[in-house]
Amino acid sequence: IQASGGDVTITNDGATILKQMQVLHPAAKMLVELSKAQDVEAGDGTTSVVVIAGSFLNAAQNLLNKGIHPTTISESFQRCASKAVDILEGMSSPLQLSDRESLLKSATTSLNSKVVSQYSNILSPLCVDAVLKVINPADDSNVDLRDIRLVQKLGGTVEDTELVEGLVLNQSAAGNTKRVEKAKIGLIQFCISPPKTDMDNQVIVSDYTQMDRVLREERQYILNIVKQIKKVGCNVLLIQKSILRDAVSDLALHFLDKMKIAVVKDIEREEIEFICKTLGCKPIASLDHFTA
Repeated sequence: IQASGGDVTITNDGATILKQMQVLHPAAKMLVELSKAQDVEAGDGTTSVVVIAGSFLNAAQNLLNKGIHPTTISESFQRCASKAVDILEGMSSPLQLSDRESLLKSATTSLNSKVVSQYSNILSPLCVDAVLKVINPADDSNVDLRDIRLVQKLGGTVEDTELVEGLVLNQSAAGNTKRVEKAKIGLIQFCISPPKTDMDNQVIVSDYTQMDRVLREERQYILNIVKQIKKVGCNVLLIQKSILRDAVSDLALHFLDKMKIAVVKDIEREEIEFICKTLGCKPIASLDHFTA
């Protein structure tokens, strides 16, 4: 499937295919939403539910053509659905989240209908172990998939896929400090760079002494921020991406590097919630709130 932007998707997953379709008919939109709901709830059977629902719609059309009232048809479908649930519950087998072998079989069965079916022996254990890492099998009955993050990297093969118990960032360390043990991490949403004037104001420098003063003020401004960060014992700093100015200036990186503080900049806003939940920290929007 080729999207309008040129992106190409190769899949046999029903929900993925339907998401790419530009449908207009209300019944078709209903089938797309049905497939999405099935994908969220069960993660499999997205094509099957559309085929079954399409068959029901066809049968309903035939009944309408015979003059049967829509309310009667709707009530009949409801009764059939209730009976189907009873039958399925009778056929089902209880499954404990602590039973890893049964979970592996279920994951392998689901992957057998996907494009990556030949790699199910690799991906199934990764999927099951990822789920078991984010829940308590003894108490939890549901899984919040937002607690599991997929990081895509170019190059390599499916065999290179691995499960990391921790946090993986797409960004690399900005300074020379690449490795920190016993890390004390801070996640900030403010910039460590000289503030800029707004669009309606300008700063006019008429001679080199004024320019020198501006540079000294900027240097002192950045140094005060870095000293405050170091004062609370932070040795790993994550900085949210800014669209207004540089999240961290070269001078700030120099000071942070001298103080042995590792820096990862340009963290996307959408990643903040996941990072905070994973690390057990809170985002800091102002230097005044940067405390131990």
